[in-house]
This record gives sequence, structure tokens and C-alpha cells, in this order.
Amino acid sequence: MSEPKDMILPLLRDIRDEVRTRFNQVDMRLDKVDMRLDKIEAAQKSYRNALTADTMMSKMVIGDFEERIVALEHQIEALVKAK
Repeated sequence: MSEPKDMILPLLRDIRDEVRTRFNQVDMRLDKVDMRLDKIEAAQKSYRNALTADTMMSKMVIGDFEERIVALEHQIEALVKAK
């Protein structure tokens, strides 16, 4: 009959190989997840930039209207005072 130490070492080597294989598989899956997350983050950044640009354009347009309204209010005030 074999000694227990002769049976344990081959089992431990097999377990080590299996663990190494599993870790490699996990690493590959994590790399895929990282790539997907990078794509999602890039898309979110693009959307945020587009929203920021849209907001800035809206503020510029609103600001232009506000300036025109203020100018009209001043003209009306001047007309009222002139009467």
C-alpha cells in the first residue's frame, strides 16, 4: 500500500493546477467586464458632454431673449415717462 504522503502530493499538484486554471478563467472574464465598463463609461462621458453643450446653448439663447426683453422693458419705461 502507498504511503499517505505519496497520495497527497499528487492531489495537491492537481488542485494547484485546477486553481490556476480557474484563476486564469476569472482573469479573462474580468478583462471582458473591464472592457465593457470602459465602453459604457465612454458613452456616458459622450452623453454628458452633449448635455453640457446643449445646456450651454440653451442658456445662450435664453440669455439673448432676456437681453431683448430687458431692452424692450427699458424702451417701454422710457415711453411711459415721456407721456
